[in-house]
Amino acid sequence: MPPIRLLLPLSLSLLLSVSAASTHAAAPARPNIVFILADDLGYMDIGANNPHTFYETPNIDALAKRGMRFTQGYSACCVCSPTRGSIMTGKYPPRFGITDFIPGMRSGKLLSAPNADHLPLAETTLAEALRDGGYATFFAGKWHLGGGEFSPNAQGFGPGLTSGDGTKGNTQFWYPKSATPPPNPKDDPKTTDRIVSDAVAFINAHPDKPFFAYLPFLAVHTPIGARADLVAKYERKKRSAPPDAWGRERERDVRLVQNHAPYAAMLEQLDTGLGRVFAALDKNGLTKRTIVVFMSDNGGLSTSEGHPTSNLPLRGGKGWPYEGGTRVAWLVSAPGITKPDTTCDTPVISTDYYPTLLQLAGLPALPAQHRDGVSLVPLLRRESSSRGEPLYWHYPHYGNQGGAPHGAIRDGDWKLIEWFEDNSVELYNIPQDIGEKTNLAAQHPDKVAALRAKLITWRQDVGAVMPTPNPNFDPDAKPEPAAAKKNAKKK
Repeated sequence: MPPIRLLLPLSLSLLLSVSAASTHAAAPARPNIVFILADDLGYMDIGANNPHTFYETPNIDALAKRGMRFTQGYSACCVCSPTRGSIMTGKYPPRFGITDFIPGMRSGKLLSAPNADHLPLAETTLAEALRDGGYATFFAGKWHLGGGEFSPNAQGFGPGLTSGDGTKGNTQFWYPKSATPPPNPKDDPKTTDRIVSDAVAFINAHPDKPFFAYLPFLAVHTPIGARADLVAKYERKKRSAPPDAWGRERERDVRLVQNHAPYAAMLEQLDTGLGRVFAALDKNGLTKRTIVVFMSDNGGLSTSEGHPTSNLPLRGGKGWPYEGGTRVAWLVSAPGITKPDTTCDTPVISTDYYPTLLQLAGLPALPAQHRDGVSLVPLLRRESSSRGEPLYWHYPHYGNQGGAPHGAIRDGDWKLIEWFEDNSVELYNIPQDIGEKTNLAAQHPDKVAALRAKLITWRQDVGAVMPTPNPNFDPDAKPEPAAAKKNAKKK
């Protein structure tokens, strides 16, 4: 029989081994992540934000019930490509050089600042960070951050994604290779069902390994594309909806009511597709360990290109610095983290997703990369009510939707907009004036000075490039006309 003094170390060693094995066995699996990005969807388009919406979004609304709805979630830009880049990099758009949609570059009294045509490969994208952390990655839909060597294949997705949506030379859209032919464009004009089917196949193939599925849909961007049967449904519904009503935003007409049947049909097809994605998670027993994020790349299109939706009571829409242009539908369901059917009123922005998702995935932060993002995990856990930093925007361009070059800052309740053409400013107290109807700049010069100083300092910090005078500008030339109301009514 061994001496007792030899048994004690042996027993302790066995105990530690068993304890370590138990700890290893109990370690939770990394959560899956499904990131859903709608295109041009207005904040007021979904039922979770607007019980009186003309549109029907039961699956999106159910997602809101399962998690946290951010009532002041913002995109990093009023148009698409810069916001998409902010999600992938955790940085404000001026840092990576994409400050307009690609290619952009419309001019007016000012010449637009340069706009890069791709996301630099030097950026460690969110997809690359998750892939390096052991995640399988998936992409299908609208990239709009560069083609060729700058495609999603080179930025943490793929390999093997193929470009195009049937349009020759179109490299905005990328899909996995598949032996199954894509749906008939007549039935799936925005490739919504194609994206969903590819995503469902990916989920079914990854029941055990953690995955990051990024689903940047084409809907509800123009041109309007919707199934005929759904359009007919909403044409019938439109008979009892309010008639068209119009306001004015500078030289542009702005839609004031929601009653656009083809747009509603396009949104229903998107919502139904999301229901299929959620059902695939349920079928594979993954719902309780899958984080689902939903947002739009910018606000709803209300001042141009058919004026398909209204953002009221929010002012303006896509292409504008007002709430209708940058406040977006923003939902996060993180089982075990978010309490169901909760809301958060803290202003947050799309740069914040990168550090938030890394923390939720149990992966180390990359502060040199996502330098403008703030982890929202304390907000998701309801342990904090503050993001801690102002929000900023820089759009040194003329939008297709009528907006002009501008910068903006949201600091607490206050929002300052600076128009670069004439250096004029607008100041709003957002909680008291969600429609941005009363410019308080003259009443609060000290607040204007303080916010403007912060905005200027921020622009210097991020290397923001300003527009320059246009030597060929003709002040007597007629502005480009907006789409006529009668044409918008036919859409």
